[in-house]
Amino acid sequence: MSSDPWGRVDETGTVYVRTSEGEQVVGSWQAGTPEEALAYFERKYEGLVVEIGLLEKRVRTTDLSAKDAQTAIDHLRTQVDEHHAVGDLGALRVRLDKLVETVESRREERKAQKAKQTDEARAAKDALVVEAEQLAQSDQWRSAGERLRALVDIWKGLPRLDRKSDDELWHRFSHARSAFSKRRKAHFASLDAQREDARKVKEKLVAEAESLSKSTDWGPTAARYRELMADWKAAGRAQRESEDDLWNRFRGAQDVFFAARSEVFAERDAEQVENLKLKEELADEAEKLVPITDLKSARATFRSLNERWEAIGHVPRDARPKVEGRMHAVERAIQEAEEGEWRRTNPEARARAAGLTGQLQAAVDKLREQIDAARAAGNNAKADKLARELEGRQALLDQALKGLEEFGG
Repeated sequence: MSSDPWGRVDETGTVYVRTSEGEQVVGSWQAGTPEEALAYFERKYEGLVVEIGLLEKRVRTTDLSAKDAQTAIDHLRTQVDEHHAVGDLGALRVRLDKLVETVESRREERKAQKAKQTDEARAAKDALVVEAEQLAQSDQWRSAGERLRALVDIWKGLPRLDRKSDDELWHRFSHARSAFSKRRKAHFASLDAQREDARKVKEKLVAEAESLSKSTDWGPTAARYRELMADWKAAGRAQRESEDDLWNRFRGAQDVFFAARSEVFAERDAEQVENLKLKEELADEAEKLVPITDLKSARATFRSLNERWEAIGHVPRDARPKVEGRMHAVERAIQEAEEGEWRRTNPEARARAAGLTGQLQAAVDKLREQIDAARAAGNNAKADKLARELEGRQALLDQALKGLEEFGG
């Protein structure tokens, strides 16, 4: 009989393994020595040790599913329980039990991780749905459309939820995209209609602009072009392919008209500059008449200058007030000289002025006497009232005396 710490072979060739429950039959061995029998079943044991070690490593380092790991454990446990190996089978059972615990722990971790991933995916999809529903109301057609397409790609990259939840969220998401597409389509259809209306309006504006391009009625035509430009801006944009062509025609017609007007105005401006020089020369001659020493001669000379003035055409608008003001100043000087002469040579006016002065002087003297009497009688209120009246009469008297002096004293 042969034996080792974990097994033995009896006289009949039966091989036993020692366990915590006692000896268990491993098998029989008839082909060789008892030592060879023990060595064979010990190699069986070593094979189980290797397999368990490999399974432990797979569980620890790979993503082996809990189901596959449990199947492998059950297979190894069956081999251990059938006692077809010689060695510390109890230690193998302990390792298998710990492996079961590890697998179960990994299962719970994965379950928790999957639940977390599912919650994160649900939250992410909820957020995508909310954003899509907000974008569905946007009028930023390009940016909102691009963002919605990006959201689809993000959605595709997220894990699926349970079918009911996933379908409900996808329905809302898809509905938001459809609503946006429908609104965008309606908007651009309306825009196309507006642009077609704008094209028709601008065709008419272009036709009128072209018909006016040869006009020489400068003022009214320029005003009408300004109105046409306002109508053009109010009409909105036509389709891109029409807008540029219509604008080129419209602007071209304006350019023809305004170029012709500018040429005419340039000639007119040159003529007016020359007219200004001539009128400035006349103003220089007129200003030499002031101060007026010979009224008759000054009047005749100014009349002649003025006739020559009227014969000259327009001057530049910004220069007109200054040069005309110079002539008006000379004209006023002549008028003032005429008025002074008239006053000096008019006996009737002189008599009236002298009479008025005498009346005012008498009234002033009388008021002074009345004031003195009132003061003497102690009636200061009456005296103050008469004094105020005296101030007014005195002012009139001073003015009359000044007028009388103009008549020569």
